[in-house]
Amino acid sequence: MPTGGDVHLGYVWVIQANGDDIGHVVVTLRFLMEYGGLIACLDDLYVAPPWRNQGLSTAALAEVRHFCEGVGVRAMTVEGFGNGAAQKVYRRLGFDEAHDRQLLALSLASPSHVVTT
Repeated sequence: MPTGGDVHLGYVWVIQANGDDIGHVVVTLRFLMEYGGLIACLDDLYVAPPWRNQGLSTAALAEVRHFCEGVGVRAMTVEGFGNGAAQKVYRRLGFDEAHDRQLLALSLASPSHVVTT
């Protein structure tokens, strides 16, 4: 079940195993004219390394999808397909390339954190 403050901005799910917090899913919301309503942007999906490859990401995203459908979210998106393992999880849930889309970004501030691989 999602946790957090302002549901107008998005939701956070904490992934647990054996009573321990081992990951999270962060979804932000935005209105998109094309869909005539809110879409959910999968902002972050993380599972601690010892818990990976056990189906937890897939199960968490399935729950997120079910929740989003239930609250009337019209579509889900995810950026950054550089992570091959994550891409497999996304595709398993039905995410596909948007052939008519190209993402452009304009940074207005420095990132609040830096992800290194």
